[in-house]
Amino acid sequence: MSIKNLTKYFPIKKGVFKSTVGWIKAVDNISFDIYQGETLGLVGESGCGKSTTALTILRLEEPTSGEIIFQGENIARISKKKMRSYRKDLQIIFQDPYSSLDPRMKIKNIIIEGLITHKLYNSSTRIKKVGELLEKVGIPSDYMDRFPHEFSGGQRQRIGIARALALNPKVIICDEAVSALDVSIRSQIINLFKELQKEFNLTYLFIAHDLSVIKYISDRIAVMYLGKIVEIAPKDIFFSKTLHPYAQALVSAVPVPNPNFQRKRILLAGDVPSPANPPSGCRFHPRCQKVKEICSQVEPELKEVEQGHLVACHLY
Repeated sequence: MSIKNLTKYFPIKKGVFKSTVGWIKAVDNISFDIYQGETLGLVGESGCGKSTTALTILRLEEPTSGEIIFQGENIARISKKKMRSYRKDLQIIFQDPYSSLDPRMKIKNIIIEGLITHKLYNSSTRIKKVGELLEKVGIPSDYMDRFPHEFSGGQRQRIGIARALALNPKVIICDEAVSALDVSIRSQIINLFKELQKEFNLTYLFIAHDLSVIKYISDRIAVMYLGKIVEIAPKDIFFSKTLHPYAQALVSAVPVPNPNFQRKRILLAGDVPSPANPPSGCRFHPRCQKVKEICSQVEPELKEVEQGHLVACHLY
């Protein structure tokens, strides 16, 4: 999958007639690739546009502009009817396992819904498929007649994973899929993701703000700040040779499980600017400790500084 110059703006409306007075630039002209069978980790502060990126890639939010190339076709510009045929291959696991499951539906109906929509299998085979999927994610198959409120948070997230797997997708977007879970449950779910990826040859876009989780599960890492991608690198290179000042600040905040090791924290001054009125030039320059004059005037391009390592910064 190739994302090219993807943009998503939300209008700011005011007045009796709800006229548009500005735009919230949630995702602003970003480009990156997701390779088959890999896990691309997408990190950044809350509000930087990670979830909007995910929803726009899936056309749950319509892109303002840009291209989403999947299996050789630009799915950003196809009709909604034609997009339905791609839904089987593109699935999402949402952040909140409480609100992402319909409380009025039994678990089996939640999982079967996609199979019915895409006319897969007959009724008896669908029930068998639900049982297999639940067992695969660690839920007893005889629980399928229960309602979501009868499960814990970790179990509900497992049900969300089963629902995403039901259509045999090629790409699964995990939107903060473990951030609402307890630490002990979180590790179980992350290991489940890795096991399922090997078994079903899945490709993940894994969105999180916890770099420890991203380091464990990802093959490559992309860093997002205020609607822009500022750095992309393979995992090993990223943590050993972080280049962008914002990414360096994120890495410096990761706890180290060694009481004798003292990592120097990089503390960022000021607050994140508003996406409705982003700074000129580099969007990070008001908070950057290495700022130069050009940073406030010219927006840096995302360029490859070594093989597979891209950064958007005037320092390089």
